[in-house]
Amino acid sequence: MSTSISSAEANPQVAKMFGTAQSSKAQFLDKARQAREERRELKERERAAIQIQALIRRFLCRCWLQREIRREVEDFFEINESASSKRSALSIFKISRKLLFVFRIKEDKERFEKLCRCILNSMDVENEPKVWYVSLALSKDLTLLWIKQIKDILWFCCEFLKQLKPDILQDSKLVNLHLTMLVTFTDTSTWKILRGKGETLRPAMNHICANIMGHLNQKGFYSVLQILLTNGLARSRPSLSKGTLTAVFSLALRPVIAAQFSDNLLRSFLIHIMSVPAIVTHLATLTPERLAVLESHDLFRKFILFLSREAQCRDVCVCLEGSHTLCLLGNLIYLGSLNDKVLEDETAHFVSVLIHMLSYCQKYVSQKKSNLTHWHPVLGWFSQTVDYGLNESMPLLTKQLQHLWGVHLIRILFSDVLSKKLVETQDPTYPSGQTASPQNSLPMKNLFKRAFQKSASVRNILKPVGGKRVDSAEVQKVCSICVLYQTTLTTLTQIRLQILTGLTYLDDLLPKLWAFICELGPQGGLKLFLECLNNDTEESKRLLAMLMLFCDCSRHLITILDEIEVYEEQISFKLEELVTISSFLNSFVFKMIWDGIVENAKGETLELFHSVHGWLMILYERDCRRRFAPEDHWLRKDLKPSVLFQELDKDKKRAQLLLQYIPHVIPHKNRVLLFRNMVTKEKEKLGLVETSSASPHVTHITIRRSRMLEDGYEQLRPLTQNLMKGVIRVKFVNDLGVDEAGIDQDGVFKEFLEEIIKKVFDPALNLFKTTSGDERLYPSPTSYIHENYLQLFEFVGEMLGKAVYEGIVVDVPFASFFLSQLLGHRHSSFYSSVDELPSLDSEFYKNLTSIKRYDGDISDLGLTLSYDEDVMGQLVCHELIPGGKTIPVTNENKISYIHLMAHFRMHTQIKSQTAALISGFRSIIKPEWIRMFSAPELQRLISGDNAEIDLEDLKKHTVYYGGFHGSHRVIIWLWDILANDFSPEERAMFLKFVTSCSRPPLLGFAYLKPPFSIRCVEVSDDQDTGDTLGSVLRGFFTIRKKEPGGRLPTSSTCFNLLKLPNYSKKSILREKLRYAISMNTGFELS
Repeated sequence: MSTSISSAEANPQVAKMFGTAQSSKAQFLDKARQAREERRELKERERAAIQIQALIRRFLCRCWLQREIRREVEDFFEINESASSKRSALSIFKISRKLLFVFRIKEDKERFEKLCRCILNSMDVENEPKVWYVSLALSKDLTLLWIKQIKDILWFCCEFLKQLKPDILQDSKLVNLHLTMLVTFTDTSTWKILRGKGETLRPAMNHICANIMGHLNQKGFYSVLQILLTNGLARSRPSLSKGTLTAVFSLALRPVIAAQFSDNLLRSFLIHIMSVPAIVTHLATLTPERLAVLESHDLFRKFILFLSREAQCRDVCVCLEGSHTLCLLGNLIYLGSLNDKVLEDETAHFVSVLIHMLSYCQKYVSQKKSNLTHWHPVLGWFSQTVDYGLNESMPLLTKQLQHLWGVHLIRILFSDVLSKKLVETQDPTYPSGQTASPQNSLPMKNLFKRAFQKSASVRNILKPVGGKRVDSAEVQKVCSICVLYQTTLTTLTQIRLQILTGLTYLDDLLPKLWAFICELGPQGGLKLFLECLNNDTEESKRLLAMLMLFCDCSRHLITILDEIEVYEEQISFKLEELVTISSFLNSFVFKMIWDGIVENAKGETLELFHSVHGWLMILYERDCRRRFAPEDHWLRKDLKPSVLFQELDKDKKRAQLLLQYIPHVIPHKNRVLLFRNMVTKEKEKLGLVETSSASPHVTHITIRRSRMLEDGYEQLRPLTQNLMKGVIRVKFVNDLGVDEAGIDQDGVFKEFLEEIIKKVFDPALNLFKTTSGDERLYPSPTSYIHENYLQLFEFVGEMLGKAVYEGIVVDVPFASFFLSQLLGHRHSSFYSSVDELPSLDSEFYKNLTSIKRYDGDISDLGLTLSYDEDVMGQLVCHELIPGGKTIPVTNENKISYIHLMAHFRMHTQIKSQTAALISGFRSIIKPEWIRMFSAPELQRLISGDNAEIDLEDLKKHTVYYGGFHGSHRVIIWLWDILANDFSPEERAMFLKFVTSCSRPPLLGFAYLKPPFSIRCVEVSDDQDTGDTLGSVLRGFFTIRKKEPGGRLPTSSTCFNLLKLPNYSKKSILREKLRYAISMNTGFELS
């Protein structure tokens, strides 16, 4: 194997010599490069030093020059102030150029002010053309330079105006100075140079002014004015003086007028000037002449026509966003209220503009609070940041908006509706088959009073007649106005009640609107609106908006009217019209539910349903409290209860909705039957019903008669909900602990329940009180003196619920307002405390409503927002709102006072007691079971029917013992005496004698548990051991041991049992029975 070796490797010395040479070369090159770098850096430093020196020299030179110029300017102004001679316009021009050359806003603020004063002074000099600063515009050489200079000066004035605060005295003086500059040089009217022979120059000078104005506009002149106006006006008290506001508004108008109201400048004016909060109000207050200028140029009409083009309106709204759109809206509304003629001519355009703007604002209105919303005092939760600086001007903005629902604008907008005469007749006519309304029995003084009341003048009853084409211009106009007000209600959420109150102020608007609705379509009213529901056209939506507005306003009106105003004075609507309206509403709501429209409804359709349903329920509840409609008025004859029950069994949505919203269309007895079916189904589900395979669980309790309430409370309160609903067997013992005779087959429990209820509802116990007048029960405000009083109320609720659950009628008459609370009506938006107040204290109600009618200054009465009450000998002051005892009742807050007082008396005072009782009641009776009943119907469910006792029904469901039978002589006498000799009151006493309740069961005696029975007895109750073969045979064959003439009939109410001796004469039976029921003997345990 051969190995090749290089010469370098072979000779180490040669290699060493070459390596040394190469390294020295690299070092040399490196040094050369470093030297070059150093030379370049040196040159850079030298160049930089020269540049820095040049810059410094230039800066120092500039500073020196600026100082010199500023000193020269100051010297000029000092000489100008001291010298008696006037400076020429040319000298002012030159010094202005110098100042503008070095001008800085912060440093030259005072010099600029002096310059402005100097220029203005020059313009005020008489008969010296060379002094007038504006004269330079006539110099051929200087015209263009002068125009540029004045443009710069005026723009600097604008820059200062942006920064100044008009509420500071020093700043307000400067605001006036800069505004005077702008006013002087944007219009030729004050230029002395144009007087006399100079008049020929006016067109040219006007052209220069227009040029200056155009320049300022391009730079953002309107934004400057907007900032100044907002700073000075968007506050509780404006800080702009009359002169300042006049100047600003004049300046704002000049470009618009100069441009002959071009779209571009109208847009700027609307966006920047007309959107300043309440500017029109401030103009009307401080400088009404400016509003006259607006009127002379017909600007309101021009604004409306400009905004009536949808694209332009949207553009303006988008630029302004929500809050400022509302400000523009307020100004336009107020301007409209001052321009009747234009408003009458341009109603359609005005309404359409307002609808567009409100709809735009509505996009930002949120239903609820979230991280993305902010609180707005008029719109509620708002999905944009709210300019809190605007909040101070909100009261003024609200005042402007109020003109929209003020009488003046309503009369103009609704002129077509209000101009209609409601046909008057000599005699009121009542619909056939209707009982005379309460007004027929009014005392004469009320009839005279009504005769002089415009609102209640006798007129034909308004009924749907039809005949007016819905596509006519008149109908379309009224529909648009209704859409406007409906949009206003849904947008301005925080002042909704104010709007409704304004719309209902005119007594004749709503009846005339109803008359208008009655005339629509071929047949009138109902058919047309039902067709609209199925059409998704714009025309249909507008017609439905009219119906919705009518319902919302009427509902609000009826809620705030008291009984006298509705039933006697008949403000706005006659009672017969309320009958017609309620019939229309009832049919409309029924059709909406039954035709499946509500099931899938959302948005506007759902709102419409709630609106119509709300008005309907207000009328229904009024009718429940005090009748105005005929019998069976609320029922739907075309709805078979059997069909409804079948659909409920199949869980059909429409049947459930019907029961939820308008259960009153079903006859009351059918609803009671439905209620009993619901209870039975639940009992079967819980295993509380005896079956062939199983027996229900039985709870046994032992009760001492002397401590019935205490023992019942202790033994029943710990029971679970299901055990309380189940079978409870009662065993009575005497004080020694010895059992009483008798077997409870529900009878003894019935007696126990009746006795407990009788004890707890006795006003002497002070758990409950009775109302003044009709003595109906409600929780006592001073019941807190009892230990564990809330647990007691809960127990009372459970016992009452158990009685209703088992179908045991108890004679407990509740106050109407309390029944409403039991039904949960207080949480309904239709509920009004004042309407329910007469059921608590009619005298107190009269006193409160007299405050409402008080014509003088209510503050003279010395009332405060508080209520003084005598509680067990001590005077206690209850504040109706925090700090109420220091807040006087005035004409402004008297309506609030009435509502607060009613709410306090009926809710606040007994809030915890009512809540506890309702909690106990609902643990047995589900709320949805009783929601299908009105307050009077719930009372009937608890206490039985207040109708006449049906003796045939009672006879049919009677069981006989002890030898008695239906054809027995004594039994025949008994039924004959009850039917022909006893009065209705005595029959009720007889029923109370045998069942402990004077009213029959709601569904008839078939539902009386245990069934009514009559037993023939031979001996007194303490000797009675029950029926024997001998006693039965003797009773059957009318064989007497001895004449029982001295003995009275007795009863066992727990078994609904009448114990009747075998009397020999009918007269004896009548006498003894009458005596027994009047003495209330009975209530004995068999």
